[in-house]
Amino acid sequence: MELKINTYPLGARPEVTKPHPDFINELGEAGIRTMVSRHYDLLRQSSIKHLFPEDDQEFEKAKIRSADFMIQICGGPDYFNQNRGRPMLINRHNPFTITPEGRVTWLECYRIALLETKLPEYLILSFWDYINVFSSWMVNSKE
Repeated sequence: MELKINTYPLGARPEVTKPHPDFINELGEAGIRTMVSRHYDLLRQSSIKHLFPEDDQEFEKAKIRSADFMIQICGGPDYFNQNRGRPMLINRHNPFTITPEGRVTWLECYRIALLETKLPEYLILSFWDYINVFSSWMVNSKE
């Protein structure tokens, strides 16, 4: 299965389709938290590790916030909204320099974590399609 990374011009806001509802039904909240945790562990070893908290406690909190968001996006409880308010992710990511190359690194780490879930192909593709497009919204710098 090929998980291709699409490219978009800086500032593009392509339409986002949420993952198939079976994603959370198959993986469950605990599985999504495991996938997100794995993703963050890979990011901590990547070329964009500087974008994430160095402090272990803060890093774990970032994992929880991200998992809360993904659970909510996949049709689960609105943990993110309850704990952080409306997502407003473009504004929350604005203080960080996010380049197209950084987005690719973020997606490459997610590719590994997502494929480790061993979910059926249609569910992996559904989640991949979501993050592939969604991540393009966060890019805010050419360099």
